Amino acid sequence: MTDLDGTGQREDAVGDLLGSGPPPRKRLRELLAAPGPLVAPGAYDALSARLIEQAGFDVVYLTGFGATASLIGRPDVGLLTGTEMVDQARRLAAAVDVPVIADADTGYGNALNVVRTVRAYEQAGVAGVHLEDQVSPKKCGHLSGKAVIPREEMAGKVRAAVAARRDPDFVIIARTDAAAVHGLADAVDRARAYADAGADLLFVEAPTSEEDLATVARELSGVAPLVFNWAEGGRTPPLSLERIGELGFSLVLYPIGALLAATAAVRALLETVRADGTPAAALPRLPSFGEFTDLIGLPEVHDLERRFAAESG
Repeated sequence: MTDLDGTGQREDAVGDLLGSGPPPRKRLRELLAAPGPLVAPGAYDALSARLIEQAGFDVVYLTGFGATASLIGRPDVGLLTGTEMVDQARRLAAAVDVPVIADADTGYGNALNVVRTVRAYEQAGVAGVHLEDQVSPKKCGHLSGKAVIPREEMAGKVRAAVAARRDPDFVIIARTDAAAVHGLADAVDRARAYADAGADLLFVEAPTSEEDLATVARELSGVAPLVFNWAEGGRTPPLSLERIGELGFSLVLYPIGALLAATAAVRALLETVRADGTPAAALPRLPSFGEFTDLIGLPEVHDLERRFAAESG
């Protein structure tokens, strides 16, 4: 994580309108190559992405579960289209300077669709995507009732994704959901095949025990860097970050913690309004209006207004 100042926040706060940060894709490659697991909290919209960046994290993860919940108020069962997810990814990438890794679901079709999907996400400004081998329409990886496509078909989709990217620093993550369908051994074999097809990172979804996680790490050691999905309340055991690092995982996703926290906070506020008739009792627990407008970049807007007014005068 980036060094923090005395307030517990990054000195450069959040992404600016002129995008002064380092190239996000190159930066993501550097972060993944550094020792220890890279932590990527999940964002469901541009505001939550800015909060993650302000908190000092170096990467933002766009969660498909959270995007589905925030955009249409429904569960993650393949209801969002690729266009909707790419639009959401574009908003997040424009709102922050740190790299954004985006959920690209199944690629929204066959290998030809994957080509278009990767091009669209790349144009949206994200630093990388993960693609999964579920049958479409997919489901959240920690729900029951999943099905997967043949290994060879997914390997072809990974090859298509690699061929489609214009920027070689754009990261392709291959995810397999086969552990819940055909068992862990098949998931590991699929991950190897996806690495052979050119995936930069491997993501074995929803192992259900620490022993299974250790098996994944051991069997895929040296094949490609590994992703650990620390799904809050999901099927994978909630290991400590230290243990995750010991096992050898390179990227850790915390996909829905921010979404769950926001839900709890909104509920609490609404309960206060319902009980009291006004939100007055809840205000001491909330950011002030000024604090919030600072967070979303009002001081920068004022600076740019002064700067460009002076230059045109």
